Amino acid sequence: MQWLFPATLLVLMPKCPMCVAAYVALFTGVGISVSTARWIRIAMLAFCLTSLAFLAVRYLHIFLRSTNVHRTRHAR
Repeated sequence: MQWLFPATLLVLMPKCPMCVAAYVALFTGVGISVSTARWIRIAMLAFCLTSLAFLAVRYLHIFLRSTNVHRTRHAR
C-alpha cells in the first residue's frame, strides 16, 4: 500500500511542463509560468523516485533480515 502513492503519481505525472501548468490552473485556479511548471515536474519526479528507492531498500533490508534469521535457526 505504501508503494501506491508514489507509483501512481509517477505514472500519472504529465510529461510536458505545459500540461503541468494546465493541471495546476485547472485544479487550483492559479496560473503558473512554464519554467515554474518545469521545476514542479522535476521536483515531483525526484520525490517519486526517491520514495520508491527508499521503499525498495527498506523492503530489501526486511527481506534479507528475515532470510538471515531463518538461516541462523537451522545452523544450530
